[in-house]
Amino acid sequence: MAPARYRSILAGAPSTLLWRIFLVVALLMLASVAVWSAIFSHFDQASRAAQTAQTVVSIINLTRTALLNADPTLRKDLLLDLATQEGIRIYPAEADDRTTPLENSALVRKMTTDIRHQLGPETRFASSWEGLPGFWVSFHIQADDLENAGEFWFMLPAERVMRPHALEWMWWGAAALSLAMLGAYMIVSRLNRPLKALAMAARTVGRGEVPPHLSENGPTELAELAHAFNQMSHDLQELDTDRALILAGVSHDLRTPLARLRLGIEMCGASSADVDAMVSDIEDMDRIIGQFLAFAKEDDDEAMEVTDLGELATELAGVYARRGLPIQVLATAKAAAQVRPQALRRAVTNLIENALRYAGHTPEIIISVMEGHPTIEVLDRGPGIPVTEIEKVKRPFTRLESARSNTKGSGLGLAIVDRIVRGQHGEFRLLPREGGGLRAAILLRAVPKT
Repeated sequence: MAPARYRSILAGAPSTLLWRIFLVVALLMLASVAVWSAIFSHFDQASRAAQTAQTVVSIINLTRTALLNADPTLRKDLLLDLATQEGIRIYPAEADDRTTPLENSALVRKMTTDIRHQLGPETRFASSWEGLPGFWVSFHIQADDLENAGEFWFMLPAERVMRPHALEWMWWGAAALSLAMLGAYMIVSRLNRPLKALAMAARTVGRGEVPPHLSENGPTELAELAHAFNQMSHDLQELDTDRALILAGVSHDLRTPLARLRLGIEMCGASSADVDAMVSDIEDMDRIIGQFLAFAKEDDDEAMEVTDLGELATELAGVYARRGLPIQVLATAKAAAQVRPQALRRAVTNLIENALRYAGHTPEIIISVMEGHPTIEVLDRGPGIPVTEIEKVKRPFTRLESARSNTKGSGLGLAIVDRIVRGQHGEFRLLPREGGGLRAAILLRAVPKT
């Protein structure tokens, strides 16, 4: 039960490292301020209560002495001066006085106990007397004449006794907490920026592009991480370069003897059926070599430019029409994209060849806008691809024998398309077609608005 509750709490927490660390630091700062406030209040309470009680007792004793020793004709003037200049009021106490008790806090209890200890156990306290707010304390005057003897109420303004600076303390605490949280945010954001840059660079590598060089400044751990990533990126670039050189050399070394072999087969005098079969095998081998080169080829040297997808599809349809393979092009919307045109032509050509090979007839091409992205789709009526196998067939050297019985090819066609599309900041989707077949959709980056 408890772990499930904790997981539900964590599920609602921010997912970024910046905000998670910031919230943890903020909670720690809040807890620290609360603890220090409690400690301060605890140790300051006794001294405050004793100091306030002594102040009240001293003022009462001085006032009582002044009343007893003052000339009877000047006592009213003395009481008036105390009320106007010091805020101190003296009233006779009655048994039926309407009073309001003080708040029941630890500080008040300690203070009233100390005052009673010095003025006597019969001392009374109130927060208001006959509707007048203040700090009210009763005291007795022992005198020979009945006029001066009896119990009286002594009032001080509440702010002089209770010293209500809790709100002021709260504002100072809030200011200190805000400064601490601002400092924590600056520290965490300083750590978060290089991590964000690293994540963006990693996504760039995932798209098959060369990431920018990461700064190797800052804390030792982050500097070492950035250095390791830069080294990895450099090694991957060298590996890609070596692979391209190897494949280019292998293709050259293989295609030369293949050309001689084809020439020899055509001149060997065998039957036309045997010659056609052997030439077909040689052409398959040459096409596989071409796929290897296409997969290894880097398209970064081709500039990105605005391309009308409808014109590109019509151009490709014209090429296949001249071969006797008419392809229908349907444009549901005018779509222009920021692409590398030659690389995109190669990707769409691979999809068309894929459809011709496995569906057995010419596909359809649809130009549209999908989810705000210019899209070019190649649709066929072949056996399709199971939904569970879609991501698998995008990997190099993968063929679904159960779905497509034609085993010719290297299994690089869809992998080449996926790599080209990702290199142009696009998305390659394989979707089931209504009525059977496959929808191969290329979603591209829209032209930036100017």
